[in-house]
Amino acid sequence: QLQLVESGGGLVQPGGSLRLSCTASALDYYGVGWFRQAPGKEREGVSCISSVGRNTNYADSVKGRFTISRDNTKKTVILQMDGLKPEDTAVYFCAAGRGPYPAVCRVLPSMEKYDYWGQGTQVTVSS
Repeated sequence: QLQLVESGGGLVQPGGSLRLSCTASALDYYGVGWFRQAPGKEREGVSCISSVGRNTNYADSVKGRFTISRDNTKKTVILQMDGLKPEDTAVYFCAAGRGPYPAVCRVLPSMEKYDYWGQGTQVTVSS
């Protein structure tokens, strides 16, 4: 059983930055995705990274502003969020999967492709 722990959420002004972390033992064997869920909306995919870090993908709404990376020696995946907008306000979840879609991340995998989920961390963008 993989236990994912997210950290780094908080309150930031529009245009600001936050850095989310996702950590778990053995995370280096998994493809990882970040999802978010705003109040009253469905959970949506934000970004993914392949298990060895070679491939990344982003939702159109965050391209050019968010950067996903991983350090497998530290078993950590980072989501760097710059140029934050009020519409980025949501609970952010990291997820891990060993199936072909998460492992390769050629396209943003859907939620059901991931096997393990973190508890989520709140990101609020407001002045």
